[in-house]
Amino acid sequence: MPGSLHIITLVKWVPDAQLERSIGENRRLDRREGILGELDEYPLEAALQIKENNDAATVRVSALTMGPTGASAAVKKALQIGADDGFHLNDEALAAADISATSAALAAAINSVRDPDSADYLVLTGMASDDGESGAVPAQLAARLGVPALTQARGVVLSGQRLVVDRISGNRQQSVAALLPAVVSVTDQANDPRYPNFRAIMKARKKPVTTLDLADLGLTGHAVESKISMITAEPRPERQAGEIIHDDGEAGKQTVDFLTEEGLL
Repeated sequence: MPGSLHIITLVKWVPDAQLERSIGENRRLDRREGILGELDEYPLEAALQIKENNDAATVRVSALTMGPTGASAAVKKALQIGADDGFHLNDEALAAADISATSAALAAAINSVRDPDSADYLVLTGMASDDGESGAVPAQLAARLGVPALTQARGVVLSGQRLVVDRISGNRQQSVAALLPAVVSVTDQANDPRYPNFRAIMKARKKPVTTLDLADLGLTGHAVESKISMITAEPRPERQAGEIIHDDGEAGKQTVDFLTEEGLL
């Protein structure tokens, strides 16, 4: 592969799915107990495989996250898995950012941190975030960067400057290609993410993590102002006990009546 390549993998600090999620008084999701999003491990693995399958000395893999102070834990986990360095965009103006604000801030961050000495760059993302699950950020990000968007990738192969992605669209399997630079969203069917070993965990301590704010990117809070906001939030109601139907010969009819009342038939 001629020249050098900078792969920027987006990672996100999300609430632990094993714990109950809650909205605080500020109408924001409580993120005190966060982890690296599981869906972000697949693009990271894809980045590391590209590096291993090419001249590793010419490929740099960076992890980039946007979030509050604790979000740096997602970057540190990515470094343990194998990323070379990390970047953390942390600014109070980005709290509760919607999809539009998120893609605008991340596009500016990518343009700021991508290696000027690299001839090409590649942005890898998950298929969606584990918390918001919109799946819309990759396409918006590509539009803001002015590069091709290859979404829902089940396989990613790089040959020179040509990127080939296998994907499923409806019931059709597709193979699409684009020249770098590009943005690719990687699904959980693409690979089997690796686990960091003790040596990798220790090595990660020496890898650099750079913290950025909007001023570093030349942006103001107005430039990344969210288009939507949460007005109110309430805890979900307690689950009600289900109805038990005892079969006295009419159970089938009662079941059909119940499903009909619920609009399920």
